[in-house]
Amino acid sequence: MRRMQLEVLALPLARPFAIARGTRTAVTVVRVTLEQRGFIGRSECTPTPRYGESAESVVAQLESLRHEVENGLNRHDVQQALAAGAARNALDCALWRLDAAQARQTLWQACDQRAPASLIAAETLSLDTEFNMAAAAADAVSRGAQLLKIKLNRDAILAKVAAIRAAAPEATLIVDANEAWVDLDLPDLLAALVRYDIAMVEQPLPAGQDQVLADFPHVIPLCADESCHTRADIARLADRYDMINIKLDKCGGITEALAMVDTAQQQGMRVMVGCMLGSSLAMEAALPIATAADYVDLDGPLWLAADSAPFLTYSQGRIWPSS
Repeated sequence: MRRMQLEVLALPLARPFAIARGTRTAVTVVRVTLEQRGFIGRSECTPTPRYGESAESVVAQLESLRHEVENGLNRHDVQQALAAGAARNALDCALWRLDAAQARQTLWQACDQRAPASLIAAETLSLDTEFNMAAAAADAVSRGAQLLKIKLNRDAILAKVAAIRAAAPEATLIVDANEAWVDLDLPDLLAALVRYDIAMVEQPLPAGQDQVLADFPHVIPLCADESCHTRADIARLADRYDMINIKLDKCGGITEALAMVDTAQQQGMRVMVGCMLGSSLAMEAALPIATAADYVDLDGPLWLAADSAPFLTYSQGRIWPSS
């Protein structure tokens, strides 16, 4: 007999985290623990209001399946039992870890992969004033950051990017607009950003309003985030975007994320792996997907006042996985 335990936790942030949609000082996560014959599988998801989720809605979805889960529901069944999203992610990842534990494997081995020594990881610059964002960039690179993800809205875009580039002349810069660049002249804006050697721009327009991205050449590669949840979205986005951002909380877990990598590669699209705010427990589950990614954005634990096991190591702009 399998047992499922659910826990809702509010994790305080070490400092405010601001994007185009608002500012957060804490993040609420739902954790799942599965126990079967002494073997444990744990996971964490972050419900996202942007997608109509809350801790309560996630717990309700998981509770609705308690009987099935505790009587042996497997990963394949979960894909049909729950829609893509945070609840399915929590259950899918817990089952992956439980299955790996029962097989006496690591998560890497269960995914038929070998852990790399390290992965270059983005450090996010929260939306702020030009001065504060440049100072944050300088601090990040002083600690070894090689890849910076810049959160922007519609205000002072070029001035902020110019200040950050001056503060971090050697770093790779990617920009995340979080759907905020509605009614801007995107071809002109992207052309202006070229001078700052921007490697990629993520989700400039709202999901469902991004058809115009197919109408002009992309002088900077564009990445779909809010527009892309599962593999079913990828084909229709191939003429609008050059990359997709795979997040376990969007797609519903490791199972779908691995399938998304294959589908994106078939479409000739590159991959980024991203995250919601959360602890190392959530980030570790995404690492097997990160090995196929051009950009790895799994810095959620760096924003927390206190992290949780398995305590990934973040140092010199890299994540150092355990094997």
